Amino acid sequence: MNRQAIWTLVVVSVAGFMAGLDNLVVTTALPAIRTDLGGALADLEWTVSAYTLTFAVLLMLGAALGDRFGRRRMFLGGLAVFTLGSASAALAPSMGALIAARAVQGAGAAVMMPLTLTLLTVAVPAAKRGMALGIWSGATGLSVAFGPLIGGSLTEHFSWQWIFWVNVPVGLALLPIARIGLAESRSENPRLDIPGTALVSAGLFGLILGLVRGNPDGWTDPLVLTALISGVALLIAFVGYEARFARRPMLPMRLFRNRAFSAVNSASLLMFLGMFGSIFLISQYFQGIGGYTPEQAGIRMLPWTAMPLIISPLAGILSDRIGGRPIVVTGLLLQALGLAGFALLADHSAGYGQQIPVLVLCGIGMSLYFAPTANLVMASVPRADQGIASGTNNAMREVGGALGVAVLSAVFSAQGDYGSATAFTDGLVPALTVGSAAVAAAALAAALIPRRHGMKPVTERQTTAMPTARAAVRS
Repeated sequence: MNRQAIWTLVVVSVAGFMAGLDNLVVTTALPAIRTDLGGALADLEWTVSAYTLTFAVLLMLGAALGDRFGRRRMFLGGLAVFTLGSASAALAPSMGALIAARAVQGAGAAVMMPLTLTLLTVAVPAAKRGMALGIWSGATGLSVAFGPLIGGSLTEHFSWQWIFWVNVPVGLALLPIARIGLAESRSENPRLDIPGTALVSAGLFGLILGLVRGNPDGWTDPLVLTALISGVALLIAFVGYEARFARRPMLPMRLFRNRAFSAVNSASLLMFLGMFGSIFLISQYFQGIGGYTPEQAGIRMLPWTAMPLIISPLAGILSDRIGGRPIVVTGLLLQALGLAGFALLADHSAGYGQQIPVLVLCGIGMSLYFAPTANLVMASVPRADQGIASGTNNAMREVGGALGVAVLSAVFSAQGDYGSATAFTDGLVPALTVGSAAVAAAALAAALIPRRHGMKPVTERQTTAMPTARAAVRS
């Protein structure tokens, strides 16, 4: 890789790590935040949900703005907003101010995150793209997995404010580096689709709002039902508008005629459903059943969460040689097997030493998924559509993560509770079984990706025409 490609890889990997980290970094700090700022349980939940909500809702808008006004320019703007939101969260004098700052953080991350993938794809030569995307995927995967550990450690040794302060110097240092080191690029079709953007943003807002509030407020709560129904209706309207009326659609529906694009996005949604919900519950299992502090629980998750650092770059290199499909399918099957194994061991009250092998299995599986998926997404569409393809895949991940926490928590609540170790295990085992089944379903979806897909980017002609199955395979 040339110097610009290396600089781009460093900048987007660090930015992706920061944006992903704040998904879960606050969870282990909630008791300290409540002690300091007060507030009801619903307020604490909103400190998590406010970030998830704005992040998921604005991802596709962020990608579209980058295509229209310049990806480097919008990346810098998103990074600046994220850094400002982090400082505001650290200085928040009340729960209301903290929730508002978390929403600002999510908005900045939503603009920044999809553009990291597009900027990297443009900067790195196709022959080295698998390795670069493997490193980027490893960084973003680590951020999600290490969120509870980093949040717990900073809260335990410093204060909860430091989970936000840590972003500020990194963001300030990254801004001038990004301005100098990143090359500007735009879509070949940069016109902004305002009706489509409004429909998908409003639809995702309703859907994610309903998902994140379903468990705390109840699934029959009027707000939850209204949000879910209106969200689904608006997303259906978005699909209809883009397919029939949009002159320059922000998400061309023709992309979903591409089997690779449809399959990899389905796999991403199901993977994050199972993985995100499982990490959410297992981290609580180590604290509630094992009696560990947040930091100790995070350390015991390292056999799982540290694997992307080792495996993802290697898997990315391998995907350049044999294609992404076999690696992703293998990773998802290993992840599903690991979750099922952890559920079985928890059901038999196994000690931590016996749990290490299945945690390692989960980590290897997650790493094999993260590494080639980005390459599969970007190789499934022409260069002009790569920005919105990145935003779509990131939106699928966020919806899957929100859905995973909601679904697995609902299964847990139906079968168990926090009252005792036995009651917690009674809820954990069926919840992890559902998580394992979701990841196994993701493996089936990934198996539909054309063989050896992802080794070369497709051309505009191939994606538009899709003349034969043979051309799709060769892409």
